[in-house]
Amino acid sequence: MQPLEIMEEKNCTVATQFILMGFTDELQSALFVVFLVIYVITVVGNLGMITLIRIDSRLHTPMYFFLSHLAFLDFCYSSAIVPKMLANIIAKNKAISIEGCATQMYCFIAFGTTECFLLAVMAYDRYVAICKPLLYTVIMSRRVCIQLLAGSYICGFLISMIHTSCAFRLSFCQSNIINHFFCDVVPLLNLSCTDTRVNEIILFAFCIFNGIFITLEICISYIYIVSAILRIHSAEGRFKAFSTCASHLTVVTMFFGTAVFMYMRPSSESSPNQDRVVSVFYTVVIPMLNPLIYSLRNKEVKAALRRMLQRRFNLLTNKICPWW
Repeated sequence: MQPLEIMEEKNCTVATQFILMGFTDELQSALFVVFLVIYVITVVGNLGMITLIRIDSRLHTPMYFFLSHLAFLDFCYSSAIVPKMLANIIAKNKAISIEGCATQMYCFIAFGTTECFLLAVMAYDRYVAICKPLLYTVIMSRRVCIQLLAGSYICGFLISMIHTSCAFRLSFCQSNIINHFFCDVVPLLNLSCTDTRVNEIILFAFCIFNGIFITLEICISYIYIVSAILRIHSAEGRFKAFSTCASHLTVVTMFFGTAVFMYMRPSSESSPNQDRVVSVFYTVVIPMLNPLIYSLRNKEVKAALRRMLQRRFNLLTNKICPWW
């Protein structure tokens, strides 16, 4: 392992870079192949979803407008983690500079937190669509959609700025080895040789807000949604109404379930190995699953995909055999 790069500051040996421990040596080759395949599927799936929504006019609705940005956020926050993780798996030098660590942390928190708010916005969108269908186009106008989206991004990036700036005002002079595969908040705080109580309070406060209040907003939306669905007389109508929410509800359950388990359980119950497994799920696996969930469970997306493939096939056929 490379030597600790340090500098002296006020009689304290301060780290100028960190070492990301990552995963055990025995699993390096297998993990590299698995994570590379997952990341490729993530990139293709999410960018494909964005492209499909943009080119198919039938998907130019508020629901798919938000879904395209969900795919964008999944792509971004996965890309903030996975490429560096893959490089560290095969590289002997697993170092990351303080600036690089701060950038990775900022991007991960910004895009991840923005996704929390966006999922709440999408729950509200489904509430309006099912509970107030006659007013849907009025309430969810393009202007309102842009405002809700902008608010999600502003909140996410502001919260990330607060977390990151507070974390990197600390001094790290005990060790520079992060027992994780990316620069997450909690493993970094464990390396600090200064008081981290303010950081822990800030982290806990935002976890409470994101984990409880946003979840509460989503739950309230779905209480009204389920109540409205149960009032529909026909079984076919109930199934159609619920099918528009099933994909979103699945994504919300996976995303918030793992995030709450990771950041809101007592520190005495956590372990580095367990944290890595949970982190892999919400940083690597969930961004891959989201476009698959929305494409496999959504008839409109599948129909749009068939139309796009048919157009591409027809264009290719006309170029090869124009007399057909």
